[in-house]
Amino acid sequence: MDFQEKDKKKYPLLKSFSFACQGILEAVRTERNIKIHFALTAIVVFFGWHFSLNGMEWLFILAAIAGTITLELVNSAIERVVDLVTDQFHPLAKQAKDIAAGAVFIYAIFSIIVGLIIFLPKVGL
Repeated sequence: MDFQEKDKKKYPLLKSFSFACQGILEAVRTERNIKIHFALTAIVVFFGWHFSLNGMEWLFILAAIAGTITLELVNSAIERVVDLVTDQFHPLAKQAKDIAAGAVFIYAIFSIIVGLIIFLPKVGL
């Protein structure tokens, strides 16, 4: 049995969920962009409720929200790993961070487009 197999058996499933929640809370506590995403999520959910979005609209809104937050969490994890590996400037470290940030940026633009497509007709534009 290798190290990873031993590690998997070490923690019950509920404990693994606890680790995931700790990671999310740590990101919310320390990452500015996650805070921004959650604040915008609250605003979007409020307006979704206010405009009585239908099921399909909610599906797209929730996919946009979850995707953006998920990618932001992955981006934060990549940044931490790169910082752990080196404290000096390295072009590949910069590229790793920039590429991860680019993924968040692309999905955030997608999320804005989804929001505009759904909400603009509801406000009469």
